[in-house]
Amino acid sequence: MKIGVIGAGKWGQALHYAFLKNHKSIIYSRTPKDIEGFSTLEEVLKCDHLVFALPAQVVREWLEQNFTNNGQRVLVAAKGIEVSSGKFLNEIFKEHLNSEQISFLSGPSFAAEVIKSLPTALVISSTLKECASSFSTFFPDFIKTYISSDIAGAEISGAYKNVIAIAGGICDGLNLGANARASLIARGLVEMARFGEAFGASKDSFLGLSGAGDLFLSASSKLSRNYRVGLGIAQEKSLEEILLELKEVAEGVYTARAIEKLRLKHQIYTPIASEVVKMLDGKSPLQSLKDLLSQK
Repeated sequence: MKIGVIGAGKWGQALHYAFLKNHKSIIYSRTPKDIEGFSTLEEVLKCDHLVFALPAQVVREWLEQNFTNNGQRVLVAAKGIEVSSGKFLNEIFKEHLNSEQISFLSGPSFAAEVIKSLPTALVISSTLKECASSFSTFFPDFIKTYISSDIAGAEISGAYKNVIAIAGGICDGLNLGANARASLIARGLVEMARFGEAFGASKDSFLGLSGAGDLFLSASSKLSRNYRVGLGIAQEKSLEEILLELKEVAEGVYTARAIEKLRLKHQIYTPIASEVVKMLDGKSPLQSLKDLLSQK
């Protein structure tokens, strides 16, 4: 079987590498790259199974300019919320495909470790179990996959954990200690679940790989680009300086602002995410810490 990967950043390349273990995989990005199986957009779009590993903020534009629905099944490997509209990625993809054609990938998965064939477990979520199961066959033995029907839980977990990861980097950058980091991650998990339940997500998803698993990983490691954004904020660097040094997309920066919009619209209590937005806009991390500790 052949699978087409759209997006040749680190995550797209890691998935392409994993698929090549047992199947034929081709990959495409706007910028040509010296990668085994790099192909044209036309060839990739002919595949019956497509994996989207594009930054969340460019998904809408890319689909509008390039995608034609020919009945392909699509696995969305992007994680984020569109900041301009506050829409989840499943809402954007459903403007171009039927929901039964779409699956979402979530769970703890640093690209650098997938490239090394290190073991992990991921969740593939879809309204149609057969669609999710068809993608699970592409993954090699070192990646165990589980099937879920909770798309909202998968999407919100994958997006929200990047925001808490920024807070985790700030926490460690300020040398607040292991107790503080554990407290932050635990309360971050509660906050994620509260936000998710407001949009119909199952609480169980936040206790599994999509939620706790990905959150624990991203909020405590320098392999996480969002965590590194937090480290930069703790060092009192400007956001522009941090992103210039990072040279990668940090989805949490955009997702934090999207969550803030949705929080205000739906009146959801999201204290950590709200403080992350304020720190991204220049608020002192130490003042944010004081304000979080003083909340009831």
